[in-house]
Amino acid sequence: MTAQGLCRRLIVLPRGYKQVVAMSVDSLALCGTLLAAIWLVSDRFSADVIAGHWHFPLVMLFGVLLFAQAGFYRTIIRFAGNRMLFSAFWRLALLAGVMAAISAWLPWPGFRLDAAVLPVFIALSLLVLVGSRLLVRSLLLASQSGSTRVIVYGAGHAGVRLLAALAQTGQFQPVAIIDDDPIHQGRVMDGVRIWPASELPRLIRDYRVDRVLLAMPSVARARQQEIIESLMKLNVSVQTVPDVSDIITGKARVDDLREVSALDVLGREPIPPDQDLLAQCIRHKSVLVTGAGGSIGSELCRQIIHLAPRRLVLLEISEVALYQIERELRDAVARQHLDVELVPLLGSIHHRGRMQALMESCHIQTVYHAAAYKHVPIVEHNMLEAIYNNAIGTWYAAVAAEQAKVEAFILISTDKAVMPVNVMGATKRLAELVLQGMARRGSDTRFCMVRFGNVLESSGSVVPLFREQIRRGGPVTVTDPDVIRYFMTIPEAAQLVIQASTMGRGGDVFLLDMGEPVRIVDLARRMIHLMGLSVRDEANPSGDISIEYTGLRPGEKLREELL
Repeated sequence: MTAQGLCRRLIVLPRGYKQVVAMSVDSLALCGTLLAAIWLVSDRFSADVIAGHWHFPLVMLFGVLLFAQAGFYRTIIRFAGNRMLFSAFWRLALLAGVMAAISAWLPWPGFRLDAAVLPVFIALSLLVLVGSRLLVRSLLLASQSGSTRVIVYGAGHAGVRLLAALAQTGQFQPVAIIDDDPIHQGRVMDGVRIWPASELPRLIRDYRVDRVLLAMPSVARARQQEIIESLMKLNVSVQTVPDVSDIITGKARVDDLREVSALDVLGREPIPPDQDLLAQCIRHKSVLVTGAGGSIGSELCRQIIHLAPRRLVLLEISEVALYQIERELRDAVARQHLDVELVPLLGSIHHRGRMQALMESCHIQTVYHAAAYKHVPIVEHNMLEAIYNNAIGTWYAAVAAEQAKVEAFILISTDKAVMPVNVMGATKRLAELVLQGMARRGSDTRFCMVRFGNVLESSGSVVPLFREQIRRGGPVTVTDPDVIRYFMTIPEAAQLVIQASTMGRGGDVFLLDMGEPVRIVDLARRMIHLMGLSVRDEANPSGDISIEYTGLRPGEKLREELL
């Protein structure tokens, strides 16, 4: 039977049996190390001398008791760390002290022990006991290791922690580390050599690597984009560790591997918010978010609770969506000790009387109006509901806010409201005109609008759709090879809304500089490459994923305008 086979047999044993085996092995190891220490130090080593020593049964009894008290036999060996080494040292030192006291206090020959034996005994026991556990852990991890070979890109702190996490899980086998710093190159980290980026194609080929893990959460977005562009040509799946801000705040761990974000695929830096503008309409105020369970509404709520509102009212028509966002926010409030009152309310913006009543009873000062129907093809087939919800519902909510003396009302609109060719865009443009008319008429409530481009990772966005299609084996569906869109991230969208509530003076329309528009087919190609696959087309008929063009849907344009 091989060592790994023996480890597998031990794994399936009941916990009590494992503890008995560990205690028996430790007691024999302690006797063996004591015997070795006496042999190394004593000049009168013989079988008779050893047979007369009472320290052997004492070391077996007290040693196992001390280790049991320290929790050695409750520790899961696969997750044993540096603390085990220090704990073992102090227990062995205490055991040596007990042996020295017995040797000094009891005059009989069988209890006499040379003082020089004790430090040698501690060193040998530490080596054997801790070393045996590390050996067993290595064998266990080797027996459970997956077949996925990976390369870690980044030898900094995130890379070190990622290697430690991979060693614990055993799901991946790191075969190389890549780092741009010449100081690190050529060194070995946790048994894995560090190579320059120029060696990456050869390493992927020689080791048959399936995946590259980017461990560079603090590196500038531009540099990350350069690395991602170079990896796209190598047909390997690319995953990243979370952003350093998420790691610092506790939202994510370094080993929470993720698909490359859509913002990485787009290749631009996120637009930083103006911190002075974020809190002015929120701090110590009562805030209402309509559509609080949607993609934008929920992100607004996540950011608002960190800006010290007095009260946050969540209005949502879907019970499931309201339950999910309320639970998430309550967990965040409890975990981060935030002082904010959360009020979850089921309701519809169609009920003007109820809207005014809740705004007055909750003393609402700022309203973020995110409730809307936004999926273009669905709205095309449900025109009356779209008008009633997106336009008339906005009018009802705005009138209720005005009568309740709300300070600021912010409408979340869309770039499809510019020269609209579909029902969704037309209803949003009508909602904008309603608010601009109310502002022009004169009102104590400041009405303003924020126009979004396509919001990445939101419900209905092409990014999660493409990801799902790629995982199913394709094809990836694109409406037209020439269709282009402006993109922004969900956090960018939420921050823009919050800043607009401070900047707006009445009737203003705000939008984000989203850089250059992106061809949707290019986005699809990048996502295919970054998941370790190739595009199947006329130039590469043996590729993995094909791209199919379905034609523009009713109400769609090739290009969206912002103004």
